Amino acid sequence: MITIERVLWDDPRAVVLRARMDEEMHERYGSANADEDPAVTAERDRALSVDPSSVISSVLAVDESGEAVGHIAIRRLRDEVELKRLIVLSSARGKGAATKLLDECEQIGREQGAERLILQTGDRQPDAVALYEKTGWRAIPVYEPYLATMPWSFCFDKAL
Repeated sequence: MITIERVLWDDPRAVVLRARMDEEMHERYGSANADEDPAVTAERDRALSVDPSSVISSVLAVDESGEAVGHIAIRRLRDEVELKRLIVLSSARGKGAATKLLDECEQIGREQGAERLILQTGDRQPDAVALYEKTGWRAIPVYEPYLATMPWSFCFDKAL
């Protein structure tokens, strides 16, 4: 059974899960291309970073043993509410954690008065794309800050 906890951005369990996500993304995407302009690499890193002051909430999925097995953050991005840093540990995939995390984000978005939520994912994350499509998210054009450095991204929104 998966339960949901709202936590601060710097909750140690959330920090560990985001570090695991960084490792997984490095495995999927590798290092920056050596021929790439360092300014482009720096801009992409900036676009992917999360300013803790913009975070509305971090949310953990916790299994029956008390282990945090999933994480997502909700932040303000200009006038939007954006989801960032969704990860579910491979050992917990297929057990509903991601869906519960997304459901909680919808609730938080409603509490914030948002009319919709937005998110960005990469082209090497077909499992994420499938999850968003299965849970009612709609593909939208790539938006800033991802358009300039990651035009191959997949972006989605969901009306609240």
